[in-house]
Amino acid sequence: MRPLGGFLFGHLGDRIGRRRTLILSIVMMAGPTFLIGVLPDYSVIGVWASVLIVAMRMLQGLSGGGECTTSVTYLVEQAPPGRRGLFASWINFGCIGGILLGSAVGALVHTFWEAEVQDWAWRLPFLVGLSVGVLGLVLRRGLPDSTSGAVLREHAPVARAFRHEWRSMLRVCGLCMMNAVGFYMMFLYITTYFQREVGLSAAEALDINTISMFVLLMTIPVAGYVSDLVGRRVFMVGVPILFLILAYPLLWLMHHADPALILPAQIVFALMLGTYGPVVSAVMAELFPREVRCSGMSIAYNLTLGLIGGTTPLVATYMIERTHDDLSIAYYLMAAAAISLVSALCTPETGREPLR
Repeated sequence: MRPLGGFLFGHLGDRIGRRRTLILSIVMMAGPTFLIGVLPDYSVIGVWASVLIVAMRMLQGLSGGGECTTSVTYLVEQAPPGRRGLFASWINFGCIGGILLGSAVGALVHTFWEAEVQDWAWRLPFLVGLSVGVLGLVLRRGLPDSTSGAVLREHAPVARAFRHEWRSMLRVCGLCMMNAVGFYMMFLYITTYFQREVGLSAAEALDINTISMFVLLMTIPVAGYVSDLVGRRVFMVGVPILFLILAYPLLWLMHHADPALILPAQIVFALMLGTYGPVVSAVMAELFPREVRCSGMSIAYNLTLGLIGGTTPLVATYMIERTHDDLSIAYYLMAAAAISLVSALCTPETGREPLR
């Protein structure tokens, strides 16, 4: 649903303004989240319980397709001169922080209501999610619109983006490739990898992953700030080169059962992704003109994240089973880094240029 959300919310962001689109996206996320928490279960309404919960998840996915890129667009357009990288980085910070917070809430529920999780306690995080949505709605209703004073005349921004900005869209797809594969591999699939291929317990795998994600979180705003000082290209070109060089040896270290070897290796991955992702976020917004900024970056970003990043755990599992080589997934990481490197070499420095 994320690519579909990219088309829908990209169009809306360029047609009705960034603030209204952000309000709509948070309502579309918070509403289904709350409804999941109050839906009757299978014993009450039968198969309709499954149908309804999948429908709610689809609406959430649709919302997710517009939330990140519209937020990046808004902050970059509101940023003062010389601070676009720092402002854009807070979206990445919020995304990773949200994942950590969600994990913490899940752990809290299992700690205090372990026996009741299957009966009713699983609903608590979804009900609490409504309060987060209401808070976000209140905050966004008071925001100035970054498109105020600008006339968005384009009636079909998605069509114009494909017609006139397809080169920038291809650049964004390429730039996002390493981030999509790297994040889904190193912070979502990796806990399964640790348990199945390395032999760690679930607790050990989750502890290592949580520490690494915290390092990732702390790196993000620093990278955004530094990119405003030294430019974007040093990160866009340098980090994929490091990825190509270090992916295999780092994964080799992570294939040992000793957490003292695994944790430093995953932290290096976190540092690389933490310095690359926020810079790409700023570049995405800087590549497009105002009239199609939401459409162009939403479509390109969500196509890559949904189709490439979302399938990464599946591809990784398939590669290991077919090759009987637990380290074969390193080549997938390296291939993604090579594509991002080529895209970076074809992308001009945007950090010091005025927004189009």
